[in-house]
Amino acid sequence: MFTVNAYAATSATGPLVPTTIERRDLGPDDVAIDIRFCGICHSDIHTARSEWGPTRYPLVVGHEITGVVREVGSAVTKFAVGDRVGVGCMVDSCRECDNCRNGLEQYCLKGNVGTYGGVGRDGEPTQGGYAQAIVVAEDFVLRIPDGIELDAAAPLLCAGVTTYSPLRHWNARPGRRVAVVGMGGLGHMAVKLAHAMGAEVTVLSQSLKKREDGLRLGADHYHATSDEDTFTTLAGSFDLIINTVSATVDVNAYLGLLAVDGTLVNVGAPEEPLSVRAFSLIPARRSLAGSVIGGIAETQEMLDFCAEHGLGAEVEVVPAEKINEAYERVLASDVRYRFVIDASTF
Repeated sequence: MFTVNAYAATSATGPLVPTTIERRDLGPDDVAIDIRFCGICHSDIHTARSEWGPTRYPLVVGHEITGVVREVGSAVTKFAVGDRVGVGCMVDSCRECDNCRNGLEQYCLKGNVGTYGGVGRDGEPTQGGYAQAIVVAEDFVLRIPDGIELDAAAPLLCAGVTTYSPLRHWNARPGRRVAVVGMGGLGHMAVKLAHAMGAEVTVLSQSLKKREDGLRLGADHYHATSDEDTFTTLAGSFDLIINTVSATVDVNAYLGLLAVDGTLVNVGAPEEPLSVRAFSLIPARRSLAGSVIGGIAETQEMLDFCAEHGLGAEVEVVPAEKINEAYERVLASDVRYRFVIDASTF
């Protein structure tokens, strides 16, 4: 084992604090990675504050990790020392169930092993990317293409694939009308990706304050959901709506914006249950769906797609000592559009 500096949550109410953690010894199929950057995801905040259920403390969060390979195990064939790599939201799965065999490790029937808050192959709780280094099985390591800077690539490992996966699954393409609810860390990537896929893209945001950004990033239209006329004007307009917000919204109002056979996909995860009326679905054969990240192959596909189209996240890089300040700014929607921690400051 080796020791690395990190920042950890020690309670649901206290700030994250500097600490050290142990990383496991390198196994034959493991890759040791020197972390360069780690994105701050809203999921990190929910978990650090026990908002999605009890958290076992102390916990190092962070699952948008990019870095450089420092060492590889004796059986590793996919990576070499010096390679630019990434780690997303999971570091293992059963690898045996139907979903895993079909490249859907995110839906592992036995439950995938999260990058943090899970139980690793050594029987210890997994600790995430707010740290100097990490050890991960090579099958759960991604290659970062040369066309993307490591800081801009970090949020792609969660925010990028979380929006790419449903856009691909529900066929965002030329001729399809896609709406993105929310213009934040997830939403801004959904706009970029849907535009690159050729869809007609509309942003549905609470206000028009980010309209200029939305259009710059690829949106064709931008509407304020605080304006009640928006829901009348756009009724029946969209083939696909990606809801990226983690706050509770009026799902029925958004379902009314779908055309026949349209789908509303939730990728944001509000704490409160969603209330859906049957007659929001029945009259136009609409669907309400959910989606979570992507499998390893799809995540690599997303990274390659982003490199091909010159896409990366819009980031603000912060030192480790400003993580707690960044958390408060995320909650205040005061970031455009993703904080990324410079791991050299741990």
